[in-house]
Amino acid sequence: MQHYRIEEFGARGDGLYDNTDAFMSAFAAIKEGGTLTIGRGLYRTGPLCLAAVGCTIRFEEGATLSFIAEERRYRPIYTRWEGVDCWAMHPLFLIRDSDHVTIEGSGTLDGNGSWWWQELRTKQKSQRGPDSAIERELALLNPTYQSQSSGGGGRQLQFLRPPLMQIYRSTNIVIDGLKLTNSPFWTLHPLYSSHLLIEGVTIENPSDAPNTDGIDIESSSFVVVRHCTVTVGDDGIALKSGSGRDGIDQNVPTTDVLIEHCTVHAAHGGAVIGSETAAGFSRITVRHCRFENTDRGIRIKTRRGRGGKICDLVFSDLVMRSNLCAVAINMYYRCGSTDEGDFSLDTQPVDDTTPSIEGVRIERCIATGSRASAAFIVGLPESPIKDLVIRECSFSLAGEDLVDIDESEMYQGLERIEGRGMRIRNAHLTLEQVTVEGTDEAQIIEAGVLLGPL
Repeated sequence: MQHYRIEEFGARGDGLYDNTDAFMSAFAAIKEGGTLTIGRGLYRTGPLCLAAVGCTIRFEEGATLSFIAEERRYRPIYTRWEGVDCWAMHPLFLIRDSDHVTIEGSGTLDGNGSWWWQELRTKQKSQRGPDSAIERELALLNPTYQSQSSGGGGRQLQFLRPPLMQIYRSTNIVIDGLKLTNSPFWTLHPLYSSHLLIEGVTIENPSDAPNTDGIDIESSSFVVVRHCTVTVGDDGIALKSGSGRDGIDQNVPTTDVLIEHCTVHAAHGGAVIGSETAAGFSRITVRHCRFENTDRGIRIKTRRGRGGKICDLVFSDLVMRSNLCAVAINMYYRCGSTDEGDFSLDTQPVDDTTPSIEGVRIERCIATGSRASAAFIVGLPESPIKDLVIRECSFSLAGEDLVDIDESEMYQGLERIEGRGMRIRNAHLTLEQVTVEGTDEAQIIEAGVLLGPL
């Protein structure tokens, strides 16, 4: 097997030189096998694409790829953006159509996201639609974009920011030990891929950086995430399977995922399913993780129109501290919809865009210091949450610094309540050895609830 160092291809780690061509030449050299070592240094680069079989890229300590924040460099590529297959900006680091690839070491991928975040904020205040050259180009490539589903990231502007690292239609990929930081959009995005190991990865984005999820596993299977630390401005470790009609038609679920021994800080959710749920989820296990100061700990979010069967989920042996709400299972998720019918309290017709949730186990979890409520469990009247078991769990509310109960979850259409215990509506569940401390009302039982033994 050939061994190369990035310097052999003319790269300079001086923080000034544009190394895009050097990296692409090196990737071409190892596309059919080999090892590439990236030594200490700050390597400025534009977008990179690796399409290879049987290769390893190894980062030595102190090696950093710094991605140049110029949108014109990130040419349109066909991918998936917020759950819809479409044209979007090229990911900063794309692993595409690859097999048996390992990227390892103690290096850093820095997305220089501050420019991207500020551009989004400015555009959201002043723009009504596509404005820049690449936005207008994307609008032409995506002629139906105005009717496509959105999660709030900016689809109507066609400012379709790139993820930091995307793994696309690839198998047997290992990402081990890297630090990913300052992502323009989602940070690590496996998509249409299988047999992946993400281990010992550190992800850091500012808490106010928009849409900077940590890990988004989408329409992928046989994925293991372990010993990772995530601190981000949106969901921590999230699973997705496409959005709305497009995701239903693609019909590629996310299955057989194990998340263990991970820590998530300051995210909107620790372990998250959705809100792009169209093709469904099954055989998902999250265990032995810590969710510290996240808005929610366990989070499942969907709504009418999103579709998808969500089943066979196990959350066990989790420690959740200082969350707003420890467990949020929400089928009235508000973001990305202006259709009031999505949030009706009345029973609606069931079709293939109606999501369902069943077969969820939450076991041996400890949540302390929740500042909004203990749990938010709300299904649809036509599609109640079924076979939910919460067993050997303890929840306690914070004694101070409480926030409005409505901060428990991002919902629309429901009546306001005052109790800070477990809000339960349209759900069939069993509670066994569950305690709720710090509030007089452990459960707030609303319409459509079938409650098993206490």
